[in-house]
Amino acid sequence: MSMDQNKIPQATAKRLPLYYRFLNNLNHQGKRRVSSKELSEAVKVDSATIRRDFSYFGALGKKGYGYNVEYLLGFFRKTLDQDEVTDVALIGVGNLGTAFLNYNFLKNNNIRIQMGFDADPAKVGTAISDVPIYHIDQLEEKMKGIEVAILTIPAEEADTVTEKLVSLGITGILNFTPARITVPDHIRVHHIDLAVELQALVYFLKHYPLKKGPVEE
Repeated sequence: MSMDQNKIPQATAKRLPLYYRFLNNLNHQGKRRVSSKELSEAVKVDSATIRRDFSYFGALGKKGYGYNVEYLLGFFRKTLDQDEVTDVALIGVGNLGTAFLNYNFLKNNNIRIQMGFDADPAKVGTAISDVPIYHIDQLEEKMKGIEVAILTIPAEEADTVTEKLVSLGITGILNFTPARITVPDHIRVHHIDLAVELQALVYFLKHYPLKKGPVEE
């Protein structure tokens, strides 16, 4: 099925990995069909939103019949390019960076941290969960062919490292530093400030209590 990915709303696109992960788990359990209600309860997105999300991809299921798990899984695998592994570099092997290296992205995903970089001589030359750690000065030498980087470095180093990554052809950055880095228009940056997210969570808990049941994100 051909489709224009640009016509899919970004909110829908962000939910696709959630659907894929749940469907993958169901498939491993040997389950053949799943209803939109079951999906809704699992991924905490209301049934109407799930049906609307799926409608962008054509007729994926029949009313009263549910969805075929194997078919959906294969469809979303192709949509998300799950058959193609994306190599990622991790910059900054501190506590957070080490946690990422110890996390098995490949369990339900198509992402692999191929290498890590740090300036600490005690870490350079070692490996964490089979991921080699190189010195930050080796970026240019080692980063060939890698287009995505995770930044888990001190905020004051973010701009300098980002400039270097941009010069090396990086097209996507997942930024875990508080710094709001500036990049050219052709590079996508997702900022994740854990302190801000936690503050926002507490604020919403106090001022916007959730209703019972799944809600649309």
